[in-house]
Amino acid sequence: MDKHKQAAVGPALLAAAMLLPGVAHAETAPERGAISFKYLDYREDQSGLDRIRVHAPAISVMAPVAGEWSISASATSDAVSGATPRYHTAVSGASRMSDDRKAGDVSVTRYLPGGTVSVGTAFSTEHDYRSRALSLQATIDSADKNTIWALGIGGSDDAINPVNRIVTNESRQTVNLLAGVTQVFTPFDIGQLTYTYSTGHGYYSDPYKLVDNRPRTREQHTVLAQWNHRFVALDATSRLSYRYYRDTFGISAHTLSGEWVQSLAGGWTITPALRLYTQRAADFYFDPVYDANIGAPFPPGYVFGGAAFTSADQRLSGFGAVTAGLKLAKQIDQDWSVDVKLERYQQRGAWRVFGSGSPGLAPLRATSLQIGFTRLW
Repeated sequence: MDKHKQAAVGPALLAAAMLLPGVAHAETAPERGAISFKYLDYREDQSGLDRIRVHAPAISVMAPVAGEWSISASATSDAVSGATPRYHTAVSGASRMSDDRKAGDVSVTRYLPGGTVSVGTAFSTEHDYRSRALSLQATIDSADKNTIWALGIGGSDDAINPVNRIVTNESRQTVNLLAGVTQVFTPFDIGQLTYTYSTGHGYYSDPYKLVDNRPRTREQHTVLAQWNHRFVALDATSRLSYRYYRDTFGISAHTLSGEWVQSLAGGWTITPALRLYTQRAADFYFDPVYDANIGAPFPPGYVFGGAAFTSADQRLSGFGAVTAGLKLAKQIDQDWSVDVKLERYQQRGAWRVFGSGSPGLAPLRATSLQIGFTRLW
């Protein structure tokens, strides 16, 4: 983002650009509070079989305080049931499961003449897993308000106690760093570049998967570039983004996303979206194939009790995925708005680009439906 600096943008046009969803921006202290409720129904299907299903109601609240502060909080409860996916064509891997997850977060933001400072905390708990996190983030505005720098740091502490007692009282600690810049280029163009770094140590293996032994340290790097453009004549906005990810497990991934936000008469908005994803497999991932000597899902040459890193977890495999979505929103009046969003996801090993995918990976499909409403006060 080394383009020349643009002249100051008119207040009305700048406000319209900065409010485009999908790009973070510095804010003035809110004048009104908001409460939102969303309900998510997610389900996977594979080879004509029902798999994981999730019901997840969530509520979030934001309240201004004394004209210079705001408090935000959210809570969600996920009810997960069904069977784990059949990852491989040679090995079913499917098993019945159910779980309930409860999560929440709270953040406090102080609005300053030249930026903001936010402090947050979050938690998540399941019957075999508990996570707690803290975060601190600050934004700094340029004198003309066309450039916003963001810096953040966070940390989490996780406790793992699987019901099969493969391990007990395991833990994982992670530190996250963020640096980003948001730039208003014209009255109709706004972009953002963000880099995040994460380093962690502790238990990364999956205790519910056979032959799963992963390194106890992991570093992750992510670069995210976003660009929003306003088409005034069409009363529409395009949102484009590219994300690059790599980690010390050997995974590298590319994500390309696009949305078209089209305003309609009567306060309606329709947003079609498309997301393309491709991933290189982890260095220690293997496709389980039948071995007459030791049987699937063991990797060729596997030594029982050995210390080698191995995993057949589909999430660590090489694959490509496509997500198509459509969101419909209605601004009922100055206080109320509602929205519904439908997404369809498909994943296949053969869809990986920049290399070959995992040949034994069975296709996986998922559908999500989210309904929500927001009330300002």
